[in-house]
Amino acid sequence: MRVLGIEGTAWCASAALHDAGTDATFIESDPYEPDSGGIHPREAAEHMSEAIPEVVETVLDHAEAEYGPDAIDAVAFSRGPGLGPCLRTVGTAARSLAGALDVPLVGVNHMVAHLEIGRHESGFSNPVCLNASGANAHLLGYHDGRYRVLGETMDAGVGNAIDKFTRHVGWTHPGGPKVEAAAAEASGGDAATEGSDSSSATDLLELPYVVKGMDFSFSGISSAANDAYDAGEPVEEICFSLQEHVFAMLTEVSERALSLTGADELVLGGGVGQNDRLREMLAEMCAARGAAFHAPDPRYLRDNAGMIAVLGAQMAAAGDTLAVRESRIDPNFRPDQVPVTWRDDESSVARVGSDRGRDRGNDLDGRGAEAIVEVVDADDAGLVEGIVDGAIVRKRRIPKEYRHPGLDRSLRRDRTVAEARLTSEARRAGVPTPLVYDVDVPEATLTLQYVGDRDLAADLRDDEERDQESSATRTVRAVRSVGRHLARLHRAGFVHGDPTTRNVRIGNDGSDSGSSHAPTYLIDFGLGYHTGHVEDHAMDLHVFEGSVTATATGSDRLVDAFEEGYEEEGEEAVLDRLREVRRRGRYR
Repeated sequence: MRVLGIEGTAWCASAALHDAGTDATFIESDPYEPDSGGIHPREAAEHMSEAIPEVVETVLDHAEAEYGPDAIDAVAFSRGPGLGPCLRTVGTAARSLAGALDVPLVGVNHMVAHLEIGRHESGFSNPVCLNASGANAHLLGYHDGRYRVLGETMDAGVGNAIDKFTRHVGWTHPGGPKVEAAAAEASGGDAATEGSDSSSATDLLELPYVVKGMDFSFSGISSAANDAYDAGEPVEEICFSLQEHVFAMLTEVSERALSLTGADELVLGGGVGQNDRLREMLAEMCAARGAAFHAPDPRYLRDNAGMIAVLGAQMAAAGDTLAVRESRIDPNFRPDQVPVTWRDDESSVARVGSDRGRDRGNDLDGRGAEAIVEVVDADDAGLVEGIVDGAIVRKRRIPKEYRHPGLDRSLRRDRTVAEARLTSEARRAGVPTPLVYDVDVPEATLTLQYVGDRDLAADLRDDEERDQESSATRTVRAVRSVGRHLARLHRAGFVHGDPTTRNVRIGNDGSDSGSSHAPTYLIDFGLGYHTGHVEDHAMDLHVFEGSVTATATGSDRLVDAFEEGYEEEGEEAVLDRLREVRRRGRYR
């Protein structure tokens, strides 16, 4: 099958021909390059209307010369997300071309195409994908017939956040390569060739570092970088610090997604993925976890029609085509709205008890996203005799080689202190949590009570098990308890910060570990902080619901039970804000 793809979501007018039989892809692109600042929608649309016919004609000429007059079996186009005027130009061209050639029409989600080209090139079966592009930044994992959003930016896309700073400085678009060059100059050389040692020797400016579960925020760091420039800080040092913070955030949430799902493959997508420092960080993180990492060829990272044609061929082969009357564009086309018709393999969420999910099941031993956790007998722990019997947990936040050492030290220290303090405060607020026996701040190590006998994630297994009445009842009760627990935290004036299903422990009631009345504990308060703001409270709920939706089959009833639990003890204003957060979702 040979598919002609057309891309034009924002700045790059592109057409491509993909031959699925030989895996050969011919790409012709004409990017819009504004004189200054960022992309202007009207100018981008004018460029698209002029450039699309030219790039399509070049690809048609190539197709006829290479394969003859009947070379094309389908036409694929980017339906969204993107700028409406640009997408309409592309949609019109694709419909006209499909009609003229009398071939099927395929509508492709631009962000899913970024993921699929990485999966196609790497040969990975079920990777988590980090999409890092101008207007977008999110993590995707395949589960229950769709690509689920594991985490996403709550405000600006990563490229737009960087461009906000470069526009302030007066640099032309795109700003990313200029920031990368200035950062390399600040670190004394090319980070791609000298590695992290040159980066580590450079001092780091203090900038906001905002991670909430697997979600993240860039608006504050852009403003802080602008303020630093206005205050006279050298622009090279600002660029270096901006990269180190932004890319460390993206790498951290990628590791959190791998940890939550149990996946052991990561692919990178999006134009910002061309940055050598980001690729270096992700590769270091994956190597430390024993996970495989793949960054596609740069021509597939920037916006291009090649990835549209490759995914279009897969969709066309599965019969996933569009009638013209159903082919309207969607500027807010979310990747989790796309039924994945072209694959029927397993979820990227590792099953508990499988090789990949073995250390994520019924005990705490193992390595999470941040820490190494050991369950040891209290007699061997060096505690004062008689304080505790049975097992305890020793949790050590390990250094992250991909992060700047100064940033890494402060994050591990601050999160260790926050976890110890807020774990105890949560108990006083009536939330079941482990007792804190010891805190070693220099070593970023906590000694805690062992609670529960499994993660909530272990109860979100598969359809067959959750269809059993006892298991289903137990899980619904557990998520309702989580709702009540978070409400109590919020009334006490702080948030958990990372209430995923991995940070909820389910215990036994003293009679039967399978009891539907088993107690539910919250653990790992390292991302928590004091706040009375309704937005922060709503984000706590959003993080938990996201972890459920991304990993549980038939998650609607669990989300309903969770919100019912919160409503019993929490503020209605928080639930109202949660619904608003969903409506304004970055990719909706």
